[in-house]
Amino acid sequence: VQLVESGGGLVQAGGSLRLSCTASEFTLDDYVIFWFRQAPGKEREGVSCLSGSAGSTAYADSVKGRFTISSDNAKHTVYLHLNSLKPEDTAVYYCAVRPYAGYYYCSHYGFTDPPDYWGQGTQVTVSS
Repeated sequence: VQLVESGGGLVQAGGSLRLSCTASEFTLDDYVIFWFRQAPGKEREGVSCLSGSAGSTAYADSVKGRFTISSDNAKHTVYLHLNSLKPEDTAVYYCAVRPYAGYYYCSHYGFTDPPDYWGQGTQVTVSS
């Protein structure tokens, strides 16, 4: 399983970015897809979760109402739309997956179980 993130960059506070996670050689419906992030000196934290390509979702409280996860099954790609960005959103953002575990997995379990496969990450920097 190979995951490749893209779309990171430098943006001013209040701005927007769209991160992409492209998965090689597998169907999104077979996996739970996560976005995590890690800021310097901080632990990695779960940001968003999507059960399959169109199942339940979950978001960290710190990003609810600002970030949205979506997918394009035909392109094997999951997106994370980052809006109203704040300097505290600065981090390396990682895409990760684990085997599909039902439509309601994300809404019921969120980030409880660690993913099995990770991408290399993409840097997001928000200036004040």
